[in-house]
Amino acid sequence: MTVTMDLETVKERAGPRQFSTEDDMPEEYRKAATRMIQFHANSEIMGAYLERPFIREAPSLDRKLAYSAKTQDELGHGQLLYRAAESLGVKTRDQMLDELANGEGKFLNCFHYPMESWVETPMIAFFVDGAAMRRQATLKRSSWEPYAHAMDKVCFEEGFHIKHGESILKELATGSKREQEMLQEAFEMWWPRIIQFFGPTDDDSTHHDFSAEVGLKQMTNDELRRAFLNQYLPKAEKYGLEIPDTPRIEKNDDGKYEIEEDDLDWSEFFEIAGNEYEPGRGQIDARKHAHEAVKWVRETLDDYETTTGGHAPQAAD
Repeated sequence: MTVTMDLETVKERAGPRQFSTEDDMPEEYRKAATRMIQFHANSEIMGAYLERPFIREAPSLDRKLAYSAKTQDELGHGQLLYRAAESLGVKTRDQMLDELANGEGKFLNCFHYPMESWVETPMIAFFVDGAAMRRQATLKRSSWEPYAHAMDKVCFEEGFHIKHGESILKELATGSKREQEMLQEAFEMWWPRIIQFFGPTDDDSTHHDFSAEVGLKQMTNDELRRAFLNQYLPKAEKYGLEIPDTPRIEKNDDGKYEIEEDDLDWSEFFEIAGNEYEPGRGQIDARKHAHEAVKWVRETLDDYETTTGGHAPQAAD
């Protein structure tokens, strides 16, 4: 008879890739890990839907091919993460996808905003993906082994996405004066959203303490935010982007940057976190429409599995 591990034992043993499907984890751990991984999976899917229209709008064939591959990668990451979440035994993959389509699933703040022009693409493909890489690199040491293992593949492919985004950023930053002006306008609009990518401040974070105690997370939101800022603010300046006055950012004597987090619009952030931000409803409704549009495919596959037991027919001689 398998005995469920008690929570104190989980906290004592918590370490990188410490727990797997062979362990009978307590309900508190399984629910916390499911919430965290489902959120991550939803974000991969919604990010792909946000970027998908720019496959057609890309200015060259090479850009179209690269953006198509990137979108395909993001969707694949989502499916990989749903399987990692499903392995915890709390929800099935289908339940999580249904929740996302019904507007119940939560996902990253940046993917609630519409993206309307090509000049905005490096805001996601370079800065947001760069922020994601900062976070995901730490999750390779998550205590839930299936999640950490998924991060190996995700981080490898995200590295290419960031290089692609930087290539677009460089092209626009060295383009015409009008392109440079439009890039600056896009940066000023997206910069506060990018800074909020890592979630609420540590004082307002409701999930970090437990997630850290059981090894699911390795760094706090504020620690990740500062690490991203110190890595990517110099890169923004390298491409001629002027850092907006708000939120205020100061450089310490040690050369590290600190941000005045109270300058950010946290009321809008928490409205987004509750899926109540009106402009973001368009993203959620689009996902619901896409989910419903391929319902016949899911039903066909279900019928096939029922009638054949899931086995492919034998090939003809």
